[in-house]
Amino acid sequence: MKKLLIAATGLALVALSSQVFAEEADSADVAKKVYNQAFGRGCGACHDVAPNPNLVKNINEGTLDEKKFAEVLKEGRGGMPKAMAAIMSLPPVQKSGLKEEQVIDALFKYLKHKK
Repeated sequence: MKKLLIAATGLALVALSSQVFAEEADSADVAKKVYNQAFGRGCGACHDVAPNPNLVKNINEGTLDEKKFAEVLKEGRGGMPKAMAAIMSLPPVQKSGLKEEQVIDALFKYLKHKK
């Protein structure tokens, strides 16, 4: 009986870890699609071009943390409009069921690892 309980627990842990990995992979895919589709042109249309802020560089250099990133997405800044409504309306985001904070986190992580 004890061996059966240990085996069942092991299977449950494997299933849960697989689910977490799948959710992280889905979030990364959604983030990539957001970066490429936001505002119909993608974030890179502005942020991969000087003199606009280079998000990847700023995140990796530590000059843009996730809290400030989220604030700018929600409130806008300078020429950057409030973006969260547009982001949350994208089909990949709606299909994913991710909440706003999850999308921000996934997008920040995507940018941190984008080359």
